[in-house]
Amino acid sequence: MSMTDASRRAAFRDALACPDRRGFLIGASSLTAALMMPKIASAARARDPRLVVIVLRGAMDGLSAVPPVGDAAYEGLRPDISLKLASQKGAALPLEGPFALNGAMTRFHGLYKSGQGLVVHAAATGYRDRSHFDGQDALENGTSAAKAVDTGWLNRAVAAMPSAGQVKPIRGLGIGANVPLILRGPSPTMTWAPPRLDAAKVDTIDRLAALYAARDPELAKAFEAGVETDRLALAGMADDKSAPGLSRLQQNFVALAQGCARLMADDEGPRVAALSFDGWDTHTKEGAATGRLAGLLGGLDVAIDTLRTGLKDKWKETAVVVVTEFGRTAHENGADGTDHGTGTAAFLAGGAVKGGRVMADWPGLKPNELFENRDLAPTTDLRAVLKGVLADHLGVPAGVLTEKVFPGSETVTPAKGLIA
Repeated sequence: MSMTDASRRAAFRDALACPDRRGFLIGASSLTAALMMPKIASAARARDPRLVVIVLRGAMDGLSAVPPVGDAAYEGLRPDISLKLASQKGAALPLEGPFALNGAMTRFHGLYKSGQGLVVHAAATGYRDRSHFDGQDALENGTSAAKAVDTGWLNRAVAAMPSAGQVKPIRGLGIGANVPLILRGPSPTMTWAPPRLDAAKVDTIDRLAALYAARDPELAKAFEAGVETDRLALAGMADDKSAPGLSRLQQNFVALAQGCARLMADDEGPRVAALSFDGWDTHTKEGAATGRLAGLLGGLDVAIDTLRTGLKDKWKETAVVVVTEFGRTAHENGADGTDHGTGTAAFLAGGAVKGGRVMADWPGLKPNELFENRDLAPTTDLRAVLKGVLADHLGVPAGVLTEKVFPGSETVTPAKGLIA
Protein backbone atom coordinates (compact mmCIF):
# COMPACT_ATOMS: atom_id res chain seq x y z
CA MET A 1 0.00 0.00 0.00
CA SER A 2 1.56 3.29 -1.08
CA MET A 3 0.30 6.58 0.36
CA THR A 4 -0.12 8.81 -2.66
CA ASP A 5 -1.21 12.44 -2.34
CA ALA A 6 -4.63 11.42 -3.64
CA SER A 7 -5.04 8.71 -1.02
CA ARG A 8 -3.96 11.06 1.77
CA ARG A 9 -6.41 13.71 0.69
CA ALA A 10 -9.15 11.10 0.40
CA ALA A 11 -8.40 9.90 3.93
CA PHE A 12 -8.34 13.49 5.11
CA ARG A 13 -11.80 14.12 3.66
CA ASP A 14 -13.10 10.78 4.95
CA ALA A 15 -11.90 11.56 8.46
CA LEU A 16 -14.02 14.71 8.45
CA ALA A 17 -17.18 12.69 8.11
CA CYS A 18 -16.61 10.53 11.21
CA PRO A 19 -16.48 11.98 14.75
CA ASP A 20 -14.78 8.92 16.28
CA ARG A 21 -11.18 8.90 15.00
CA ARG A 22 -8.28 8.05 17.26
CA GLY A 23 -5.32 10.25 18.19
CA PHE A 24 -1.78 9.74 16.94
CA LEU A 25 1.77 10.85 17.53
CA ILE A 26 3.39 11.27 14.12
CA GLY A 27 6.93 12.64 13.95
CA ALA A 28 6.34 13.96 17.51
CA SER A 29 3.50 16.17 16.22
CA SER A 30 0.50 15.83 18.50
CA LEU A 31 -2.61 15.00 16.50
CA THR A 32 -5.47 14.68 18.94
CA ALA A 33 -8.43 13.33 17.00
CA ALA A 34 -7.14 14.06 13.50
CA LEU A 35 -10.29 15.86 12.52
CA MET A 36 -10.93 19.13 10.78
CA MET A 37 -13.87 21.48 10.50
CA PRO A 38 -16.17 21.80 7.52
CA LYS A 39 -16.90 25.16 6.03
CA ILE A 40 -19.17 27.32 8.13
CA ALA A 41 -20.64 28.82 5.00
CA SER A 42 -23.22 27.16 2.78
CA ALA A 43 -23.77 27.82 -0.90
CA ALA A 44 -26.37 30.40 0.04
CA ARG A 45 -24.07 32.14 2.50
CA ALA A 46 -20.89 33.55 0.99
CA ARG A 47 -19.06 34.29 4.24
CA ASP A 48 -16.61 31.70 5.54
CA PRO A 49 -15.11 33.37 8.65
CA ARG A 50 -12.08 32.26 10.62
CA LEU A 51 -11.09 33.12 14.20
CA VAL A 52 -7.66 32.73 15.81
CA VAL A 53 -7.25 33.37 19.56
CA ILE A 54 -3.69 33.90 20.81
CA VAL A 55 -3.18 33.64 24.58
CA LEU A 56 -0.04 35.38 25.93
CA ARG A 57 0.81 33.41 29.07
CA GLY A 58 2.55 35.28 31.88
CA ALA A 59 0.64 38.60 31.85
CA MET A 60 1.66 41.05 29.14
CA ASP A 61 2.52 44.59 30.22
CA GLY A 62 -0.08 46.63 28.37
CA LEU A 63 1.50 49.91 29.47
CA SER A 64 4.67 49.04 27.55
CA ALA A 65 3.01 47.23 24.66
CA VAL A 66 0.68 50.21 24.09
CA PRO A 67 2.27 53.04 26.08
CA PRO A 68 0.01 56.00 26.96
CA VAL A 69 2.71 58.54 26.07
CA GLY A 70 0.20 61.39 26.26
CA ASP A 71 -0.73 60.71 29.88
CA ALA A 72 1.24 63.16 32.04
CA ALA A 73 1.67 60.62 34.84
CA TYR A 74 3.09 57.84 32.64
CA GLU A 75 6.79 58.71 32.53
CA GLY A 76 6.97 59.40 36.27
CA LEU A 77 5.69 55.92 37.03
CA ARG A 78 8.35 54.35 34.83
CA PRO A 79 11.48 56.50 34.78
CA ASP A 80 13.66 53.71 33.39
CA ILE A 81 11.32 51.74 31.13
CA SER A 82 8.90 54.32 29.69
CA LEU A 83 8.75 54.72 25.91
CA LYS A 84 8.72 57.94 23.92
CA LEU A 85 7.68 59.15 20.51
CA ALA A 86 11.03 59.98 18.95
CA SER A 87 13.30 59.07 16.07
CA GLN A 88 15.62 56.66 17.90
CA LYS A 89 15.63 52.94 17.08
CA GLY A 90 12.69 51.13 18.61
CA ALA A 91 10.83 54.30 19.56
CA ALA A 92 7.08 54.07 20.08
CA LEU A 93 4.90 54.29 16.98
CA PRO A 94 2.01 56.78 17.04
CA LEU A 95 -1.58 55.64 17.42
CA GLU A 96 -4.60 57.83 18.09
CA GLY A 97 -5.17 59.97 21.19
CA PRO A 98 -2.59 59.61 23.97
CA PHE A 99 -1.51 56.16 22.81
CA ALA A 100 1.46 54.73 20.97
CA LEU A 101 2.59 51.24 20.00
CA ASN A 102 5.79 49.56 21.09
CA GLY A 103 8.33 49.98 18.32
CA ALA A 104 8.86 46.23 18.08
CA MET A 105 5.43 45.86 16.48
CA THR A 106 6.04 47.51 13.12
CA ARG A 107 4.00 44.97 11.16
CA PHE A 108 0.98 45.34 13.42
CA HIS A 109 1.35 49.10 13.09
CA GLY A 110 1.05 48.64 9.34
CA LEU A 111 -2.15 46.65 9.86
CA TYR A 112 -3.43 49.40 12.15
CA LYS A 113 -2.77 52.05 9.51
CA SER A 114 -4.49 49.94 6.84
CA GLY A 115 -7.60 49.48 8.99
CA GLN A 116 -6.90 45.83 9.87
CA GLY A 117 -5.51 46.30 13.38
CA LEU A 118 -7.30 47.45 16.53
CA VAL A 119 -6.12 47.97 20.12
CA VAL A 120 -8.28 47.57 23.23
CA HIS A 121 -6.74 49.26 26.27
CA ALA A 122 -7.48 49.23 30.01
CA ALA A 123 -9.08 45.81 29.57
CA ALA A 124 -9.28 42.77 31.85
CA THR A 125 -11.33 39.70 32.56
CA GLY A 126 -13.61 39.67 35.58
CA TYR A 127 -10.81 38.10 37.65
CA ARG A 128 -9.24 40.50 40.19
CA ASP A 129 -6.50 38.54 41.94
CA ARG A 130 -2.99 38.16 40.55
CA SER A 131 -2.26 34.43 40.29
CA HIS A 132 -1.05 33.36 36.85
CA PHE A 133 -2.66 29.93 37.04
CA ASP A 134 -6.01 31.17 38.33
CA GLY A 135 -5.94 34.16 35.97
CA GLN A 136 -5.32 31.96 32.94
CA ASP A 137 -8.01 29.56 34.09
CA ALA A 138 -10.56 32.39 34.34
CA LEU A 139 -9.47 33.79 30.97
CA GLU A 140 -9.96 30.44 29.28
CA ASN A 141 -13.08 29.21 31.06
CA GLY A 142 -14.84 32.52 30.35
CA THR A 143 -15.86 33.40 33.93
CA SER A 144 -14.53 35.61 36.71
CA ALA A 145 -13.06 32.77 38.74
CA ALA A 146 -10.70 29.83 38.42
CA LYS A 147 -12.28 26.37 38.46
CA ALA A 148 -15.75 27.83 37.97
CA VAL A 149 -16.30 25.51 34.98
CA ASP A 150 -14.10 22.83 33.47
CA THR A 151 -14.71 23.66 29.80
CA GLY A 152 -13.47 26.53 27.67
CA TRP A 153 -15.45 29.45 26.28
CA LEU A 154 -14.13 28.90 22.76
CA ASN A 155 -15.25 25.26 22.77
CA ARG A 156 -18.70 26.30 23.95
CA ALA A 157 -18.80 29.00 21.27
CA VAL A 158 -17.95 26.46 18.57
CA ALA A 159 -20.90 24.35 19.73
CA ALA A 160 -23.19 27.37 19.34
CA MET A 161 -22.01 28.48 15.90
CA PRO A 162 -24.59 28.25 13.10
CA SER A 163 -24.00 25.11 11.05
CA ALA A 164 -25.40 26.60 7.82
CA GLY A 165 -27.02 23.26 7.02
CA GLN A 166 -23.81 21.27 7.35
CA VAL A 167 -24.09 17.64 8.44
CA LYS A 168 -20.53 17.43 9.78
CA PRO A 169 -19.91 19.12 13.14
CA ILE A 170 -17.83 22.26 13.42
CA ARG A 171 -14.43 21.57 14.97
CA GLY A 172 -11.68 23.57 16.70
CA LEU A 173 -7.90 23.50 16.38
CA GLY A 174 -5.51 23.78 19.32
CA ILE A 175 -1.91 24.55 18.40
CA GLY A 176 0.27 22.73 20.92
CA ALA A 177 0.87 19.27 22.33
CA ASN A 178 -2.29 19.33 24.45
CA VAL A 179 -5.77 20.75 24.08
CA PRO A 180 -5.76 24.06 26.02
CA LEU A 181 -8.57 24.73 28.48
CA ILE A 182 -10.04 27.36 26.16
CA LEU A 183 -10.89 24.56 23.68
CA ARG A 184 -11.81 21.78 26.09
CA GLY A 185 -15.39 20.59 26.08
CA PRO A 186 -17.90 18.54 24.12
CA SER A 187 -17.17 20.11 20.72
CA PRO A 188 -14.66 18.03 18.71
CA THR A 189 -11.12 19.43 18.80
CA MET A 190 -7.82 18.48 17.19
CA THR A 191 -4.31 19.57 18.13
CA TRP A 192 -1.13 20.03 16.14
CA ALA A 193 2.40 20.88 17.30
CA PRO A 194 5.65 21.29 15.35
CA PRO A 195 7.68 18.07 15.41
CA ARG A 196 10.65 17.88 17.76
CA LEU A 197 12.13 14.84 16.06
CA ASP A 198 13.00 14.19 12.43
CA ALA A 199 9.97 13.23 10.40
CA ALA A 200 9.45 9.56 9.63
CA LYS A 201 10.63 8.49 6.19
CA VAL A 202 8.10 7.77 3.46
CA ASP A 203 8.72 4.03 3.47
CA THR A 204 8.14 3.90 7.24
CA ILE A 205 4.86 5.76 6.87
CA ASP A 206 3.80 3.43 4.04
CA ARG A 207 4.61 0.33 6.11
CA LEU A 208 2.59 1.66 9.05
CA ALA A 209 -0.29 2.52 6.76
CA ALA A 210 -0.25 -0.99 5.30
CA LEU A 211 -0.14 -2.54 8.78
CA TYR A 212 -3.10 -0.49 9.96
CA ALA A 213 -5.02 -1.19 6.75
CA ALA A 214 -4.62 -4.93 7.30
CA ARG A 215 -5.57 -4.83 11.00
CA ASP A 216 -7.94 -1.88 11.43
CA PRO A 217 -9.30 -0.01 8.36
CA GLU A 218 -10.76 2.77 10.51
CA LEU A 219 -7.42 3.30 12.21
CA ALA A 220 -5.74 3.34 8.79
CA LYS A 221 -8.02 6.14 7.58
CA ALA A 222 -7.32 8.22 10.68
CA PHE A 223 -3.57 7.57 10.34
CA GLU A 224 -3.58 8.80 6.75
CA ALA A 225 -5.60 11.85 7.78
CA GLY A 226 -3.00 12.59 10.45
CA VAL A 227 -0.15 12.30 7.94
CA GLU A 228 -1.97 14.68 5.63
CA THR A 229 -2.50 17.14 8.49
CA ASP A 230 1.23 17.12 9.22
CA ARG A 231 2.05 17.56 5.55
CA LEU A 232 -0.23 20.57 5.24
CA ALA A 233 1.04 22.21 8.43
CA LEU A 234 4.74 21.74 7.61
CA ALA A 235 4.67 22.39 3.86
CA GLY A 236 7.42 24.82 2.94
CA MET A 237 8.14 25.73 6.57
CA ALA A 238 11.89 25.08 6.27
CA ASP A 239 12.09 27.39 3.26
CA ASP A 240 10.35 30.33 4.93
CA LYS A 241 12.80 33.26 5.04
CA SER A 242 10.29 35.97 5.93
CA ALA A 243 11.84 36.91 9.29
CA PRO A 244 15.56 36.13 9.57
CA GLY A 245 17.48 36.78 12.77
CA LEU A 246 14.77 35.75 15.21
CA SER A 247 15.56 34.38 18.66
CA ARG A 248 14.61 30.79 19.50
CA LEU A 249 11.51 31.97 21.38
CA GLN A 250 10.46 34.16 18.45
CA GLN A 251 11.05 31.28 16.05
CA ASN A 252 8.74 29.14 18.16
CA PHE A 253 5.99 31.76 17.94
CA VAL A 254 6.39 31.86 14.16
CA ALA A 255 6.44 28.06 13.77
CA LEU A 256 3.15 27.76 15.66
CA ALA A 257 1.61 30.51 13.53
CA GLN A 258 2.88 28.91 10.30
CA GLY A 259 1.29 25.56 11.10
CA CYS A 260 -1.95 27.22 12.17
CA ALA A 261 -2.14 29.30 9.00
CA ARG A 262 -1.47 26.39 6.67
CA LEU A 263 -4.15 24.24 8.29
CA MET A 264 -6.71 27.05 8.34
CA ALA A 265 -5.95 28.09 4.75
CA ASP A 266 -6.93 24.67 3.48
CA ASP A 267 -10.47 24.56 2.11
CA GLU A 268 -11.27 21.64 4.40
CA GLY A 269 -9.28 22.95 7.34
CA PRO A 270 -10.44 24.31 10.70
CA ARG A 271 -12.13 27.68 11.07
CA VAL A 272 -11.46 28.31 14.77
CA ALA A 273 -8.05 27.94 16.47
CA ALA A 274 -6.24 28.77 19.72
CA LEU A 275 -2.48 29.32 20.17
CA SER A 276 -0.47 29.91 23.34
CA PHE A 277 2.73 32.01 23.50
CA ASP A 278 4.68 31.68 26.75
CA GLY A 279 7.23 33.91 28.52
CA TRP A 280 5.39 37.19 29.28
CA ASP A 281 6.12 37.34 33.03
CA THR A 282 8.52 40.31 32.94
CA HIS A 283 9.53 40.82 36.58
CA THR A 284 13.12 41.64 35.61
CA LYS A 285 14.89 43.33 32.71
CA GLU A 286 11.65 44.13 30.92
CA GLY A 287 13.28 46.95 29.01
CA ALA A 288 11.68 49.71 26.99
CA ALA A 289 12.48 50.22 23.30
CA THR A 290 14.79 47.21 23.58
CA GLY A 291 14.95 44.36 26.05
CA ARG A 292 12.97 41.30 26.97
CA LEU A 293 9.46 42.61 26.33
CA ALA A 294 10.45 44.16 23.00
CA GLY A 295 11.77 40.75 21.96
CA LEU A 296 8.52 39.06 22.90
CA LEU A 297 6.44 41.70 21.13
CA GLY A 298 8.65 41.38 18.07
CA GLY A 299 7.94 37.65 17.98
CA LEU A 300 4.21 38.27 18.35
CA ASP A 301 4.40 40.85 15.59
CA VAL A 302 6.00 38.41 13.15
CA ALA A 303 3.57 35.65 14.19
CA ILE A 304 0.54 37.83 13.39
CA ASP A 305 2.07 38.72 10.04
CA THR A 306 2.78 35.03 9.44
CA LEU A 307 -0.91 34.31 9.90
CA ARG A 308 -1.68 37.07 7.40
CA THR A 309 0.65 35.75 4.71
CA GLY A 310 -0.06 32.08 5.42
CA LEU A 311 -3.84 32.42 5.27
CA LYS A 312 -3.55 34.16 1.89
CA ASP A 313 -7.01 35.01 0.52
CA LYS A 314 -8.63 33.59 3.67
CA TRP A 315 -7.14 36.50 5.65
CA LYS A 316 -9.87 38.82 4.45
CA GLU A 317 -12.41 36.92 6.54
CA THR A 318 -10.15 36.27 9.51
CA ALA A 319 -10.15 37.87 12.96
CA VAL A 320 -7.16 37.35 15.28
CA VAL A 321 -7.68 38.16 18.97
CA VAL A 322 -4.64 38.48 21.26
CA VAL A 323 -5.33 38.31 25.02
CA THR A 324 -3.48 37.76 28.30
CA GLU A 325 -4.57 36.83 31.83
CA PHE A 326 -3.98 40.29 33.39
CA GLY A 327 -1.64 43.27 33.19
CA ARG A 328 1.26 44.51 35.29
CA THR A 329 1.87 47.21 37.87
CA ALA A 330 1.83 50.83 36.77
CA HIS A 331 5.09 51.45 38.67
CA GLU A 332 8.27 49.77 37.53
CA ASN A 333 10.01 47.72 40.21
CA GLY A 334 13.65 47.80 41.35
CA ALA A 335 14.73 45.17 38.83
CA ASP A 336 13.78 47.15 35.69
CA GLY A 337 10.60 45.13 35.42
CA THR A 338 7.00 45.12 36.57
CA ASP A 339 4.95 42.89 38.85
CA HIS A 340 1.52 41.29 38.56
CA GLY A 341 -1.22 43.82 37.91
CA THR A 342 -4.75 44.13 36.53
CA GLY A 343 -5.63 46.23 33.46
CA THR A 344 -3.79 45.57 30.21
CA ALA A 345 -4.15 45.77 26.44
CA ALA A 346 -5.56 43.36 23.86
CA PHE A 347 -5.07 43.30 20.09
CA LEU A 348 -7.37 42.49 17.20
CA ALA A 349 -6.07 41.96 13.68
CA GLY A 350 -7.36 40.59 10.40
CA GLY A 351 -9.12 41.44 7.20
CA ALA A 352 -12.45 41.03 8.98
CA VAL A 353 -11.53 43.53 11.72
CA LYS A 354 -12.72 47.12 11.65
CA GLY A 355 -9.40 48.56 12.76
CA GLY A 356 -7.36 51.73 12.60
CA ARG A 357 -8.32 52.80 16.11
CA VAL A 358 -7.83 52.35 19.85
CA MET A 359 -10.85 51.30 21.88
CA ALA A 360 -10.37 52.66 25.39
CA ASP A 361 -12.26 54.32 28.23
CA TRP A 362 -8.98 55.64 29.64
CA PRO A 363 -8.97 55.78 33.47
CA GLY A 364 -5.73 57.74 33.85
CA LEU A 365 -2.55 56.98 35.76
CA LYS A 366 -2.65 59.45 38.64
CA PRO A 367 -2.36 57.84 42.09
CA ASN A 368 -6.08 58.19 42.81
CA GLU A 369 -6.93 56.71 39.39
CA LEU A 370 -5.01 53.45 39.82
CA PHE A 371 -6.71 50.21 40.81
CA GLU A 372 -5.82 49.45 44.43
CA ASN A 373 -3.19 52.22 44.22
CA ARG A 374 -0.93 50.11 41.99
CA ASP A 375 -2.46 48.93 38.69
CA LEU A 376 -4.00 50.29 35.52
CA ALA A 377 -7.72 50.28 36.33
CA PRO A 378 -9.74 48.04 34.01
CA THR A 379 -12.61 49.88 32.33
CA THR A 380 -13.42 47.38 29.57
CA ASP A 381 -14.43 43.81 30.37
CA LEU A 382 -12.55 41.57 27.96
CA ARG A 383 -15.65 39.41 27.70
CA ALA A 384 -17.44 42.33 26.01
CA VAL A 385 -14.80 42.27 23.28
CA LEU A 386 -14.98 38.49 22.89
CA LYS A 387 -18.78 38.58 22.83
CA GLY A 388 -18.71 41.22 20.11
CA VAL A 389 -16.36 39.17 17.94
CA LEU A 390 -18.27 35.93 18.42
CA ALA A 391 -21.63 37.57 17.71
CA ASP A 392 -20.71 39.67 14.68
CA HIS A 393 -18.00 37.46 13.16
CA LEU A 394 -19.16 33.91 13.91
CA GLY A 395 -22.88 34.47 14.38
CA VAL A 396 -23.19 33.14 17.94
CA PRO A 397 -26.59 34.29 19.32
CA ALA A 398 -26.53 36.91 22.08
CA GLY A 399 -28.55 34.78 24.49
CA VAL A 400 -26.20 31.85 24.10
CA LEU A 401 -23.20 34.10 24.70
CA THR A 402 -24.54 35.12 28.10
CA GLU A 403 -26.05 31.84 29.21
CA LYS A 404 -23.54 29.29 27.93
CA VAL A 405 -20.38 30.80 26.46
CA PHE A 406 -19.74 33.34 29.25
CA PRO A 407 -22.00 32.30 32.16
CA GLY A 408 -22.52 34.96 34.77
CA SER A 409 -21.88 37.82 32.32
CA GLU A 410 -25.40 39.24 32.20
CA THR A 411 -24.14 42.79 32.79
CA VAL A 412 -21.44 42.55 30.10
CA THR A 413 -22.76 43.95 26.83
CA PRO A 414 -21.15 42.78 23.57
CA ALA A 415 -18.88 45.42 22.06
CA LYS A 416 -20.17 46.72 18.73
CA GLY A 417 -18.32 47.68 15.59
CA LEU A 418 -15.30 45.39 15.95
CA ILE A 419 -15.98 43.48 12.72
CA ALA A 420 -15.96 45.16 9.32
